Amino acid sequence: MKRNLAYALIVMLVAVASCSFTNKSFETDDKDKLLLDLITYVLERGHYQPKDIDDDFSVNVFEGFLDILDPTKRYFLESDIQEFEKYKFQLDDQIKNTDITFFDMVYQRLLKRMEDAKEIYKEVLDEPFDYSVDETIEINYDGQGYVDSRKDLKERWRKQLKYATLGTYDSKLNLNKESAKAGTDGDEPVAFEDENSAAGPLTPEQAEKAARESTKNTLDDYFDFVDDLERKDWFVQYLNTIVEVFDPHTFYFAPDDKEKFDTSMSGKFEGIGARLQKKKDQTKIVEIISGGPVWRDQQLEVGDEILKVGQNGEAPVDIVGMRLDDAIKFIKGPKGTIVDLTVRKVDGSLVVISLTRDVVELEESYAKSAAIIKGNQKYGLINLPKFYIDFEDYNERNAASDVAKEVERLKEAGAEGLILDLRDNGGGSLTTVIEMVGLFIKDGPVVQVRSSGNDNKIMEDKDERIQWDGPLVVLVNELSASASEILAAAIQDYKRGVVIGSKQTFGKGTVQNVIPLENIVRGNEHGDLGAIKLTTQKFYRINGGSTQLEGVKSDVVVPDRYSYIDLGERDQENPLTWDKISPAEYTPWDGYIDYEATIASSTKRMAQNNQIKLIEENAQWIKKAQDETVVSLKYDEYKKGLELDKEKAKYFKTISDYDSHLSFESLQYEKELFTQDSVLREKRDRWHKDLAKDVYVEEAVNVLQDLKLNNIKNSKLASVKG
Repeated sequence: MKRNLAYALIVMLVAVASCSFTNKSFETDDKDKLLLDLITYVLERGHYQPKDIDDDFSVNVFEGFLDILDPTKRYFLESDIQEFEKYKFQLDDQIKNTDITFFDMVYQRLLKRMEDAKEIYKEVLDEPFDYSVDETIEINYDGQGYVDSRKDLKERWRKQLKYATLGTYDSKLNLNKESAKAGTDGDEPVAFEDENSAAGPLTPEQAEKAARESTKNTLDDYFDFVDDLERKDWFVQYLNTIVEVFDPHTFYFAPDDKEKFDTSMSGKFEGIGARLQKKKDQTKIVEIISGGPVWRDQQLEVGDEILKVGQNGEAPVDIVGMRLDDAIKFIKGPKGTIVDLTVRKVDGSLVVISLTRDVVELEESYAKSAAIIKGNQKYGLINLPKFYIDFEDYNERNAASDVAKEVERLKEAGAEGLILDLRDNGGGSLTTVIEMVGLFIKDGPVVQVRSSGNDNKIMEDKDERIQWDGPLVVLVNELSASASEILAAAIQDYKRGVVIGSKQTFGKGTVQNVIPLENIVRGNEHGDLGAIKLTTQKFYRINGGSTQLEGVKSDVVVPDRYSYIDLGERDQENPLTWDKISPAEYTPWDGYIDYEATIASSTKRMAQNNQIKLIEENAQWIKKAQDETVVSLKYDEYKKGLELDKEKAKYFKTISDYDSHLSFESLQYEKELFTQDSVLREKRDRWHKDLAKDVYVEEAVNVLQDLKLNNIKNSKLASVKG
């Protein structure tokens, strides 16, 4: 989770051409040792809050590395762990001396245990599973120990593989029912062909065998893939185990990974258009990129877990327990090819979704606006998915200038209030945040930045012009992070507008720089050494409080489906702590009468809103389902659970049927584009339909109406800030 969510939460990307701490000679012909020496050198001298590489550090690396290699504890034996234990408190010394003995030992043992596992899973899958036996499996592996013998390890594999085949077994039996139903409806009977039977529906015995064979093929493919991995691939995992003890957003990029990272920042993706995160053995969707295949298909959502990946016409590969980078390689592919995803939805249901891969243009990651019509009143909404910028040319398109244009267009269209939607906005450029806050205040501090030497710098808006002095609402949620938190905090501290959303935002209050390692060492004979993304600074609000961990607490707190799920910085490993510094000098906005009364009225409305109550009930149900980690391996019980989940999902489906009775429309300049761009028209039509079902936007409009009544007109409107 931590290493992938960090991609979406970068506050500032700086390609450092050289380092100020390159006064050391790195003398080794071993590339692995050179990388270890370089990385620890940079961490100790460049990290915002470097950690002592001591026994505690050693324990974190020891436990973290074993957890990454064997999260489901089905490779190593307890005897292996006991043998590794002698290094548990020695890794700090090994790291300082560029000694990789521990890595070599664990790596060689892992290869041996994986060879053993190949025999074990084949033995297990050669025997039929009895789905009538009343037994369970614990799918939270954190509290489980390693087993003592091959016999016990085989039993662990048996339960895990029986669990893995249950869904396949059920789906094949469902095909029987569907084919029978097709026949009774007067249609041609559906013939389900399997290599174990003639054409026709499978019997339970045939379905069970087919499920085992499908799982075996998946594991065969996975271990073939693992066999192709090189030693350096595993060593990168070891390096990042060391690096991430410093904080969750510091990360080492191997050369190939650095290239992927650069591609991701360039504005184009080739794949399905979704960002994934890995936590233990689960691969989950954490962001859907507007305009991409997932967005267009509308079947996947944030929180869905991808279980299997199949190429069109081929057997799917089980990615549960697979490294995220490995899983992504199965999911990505050339434009026009088809990928089949077996998905466990947030509501617990299992579905197979086919998507056609495409080049995902990030046009939909740019700011966009809509006019909101309520009776004879008009308001404006600007959606900003990220704080984008071209670091090589600031005069190119960036978030601040685009938002300024949208504000001006909404003013010309007669908007009487403005909603800035930062939900799911993971951050971006610091420069654009400062300029954007400046659109709504006269001048003054926006954010404070502290470097590792405890030097504080106040970042200010120095332009006295105000582009928008009307009523303002900022929408946030648990996934609003970094730059989004800076903006929301500044608007809140100035009392310039009302922040509506989750109890708190993500809580990422740190800055990262990307440093190419080849720029540090001279006379490098090993080629590209990759780069390290390093936490170098920390953000603070103008009131002195950090956004780290605590995020921004909304003025009006409303639940959403993520309310009870751990998503924020607090759920990361090794996050930096919260603290505070002296506040900056600033003058709160004096444009509203009864500002607090407006917040109180909104809070009261939300507490009485039936849609909000239903959303909170859904959030509690989702949390309860995620907390149930003991799963029955008896098919009848499994099926009961599926049916209950299906009924609950049907009950909560009414959430998406909500109608706010608000109307949304594109501005004139965009309507003119529709004549030449039917795809853009489709995107905006769909967006407007979603907005009309959005109870949070509805309440934001109510707050704008209240603020409008309590607004003091001070003739502050000015021309567009350049």
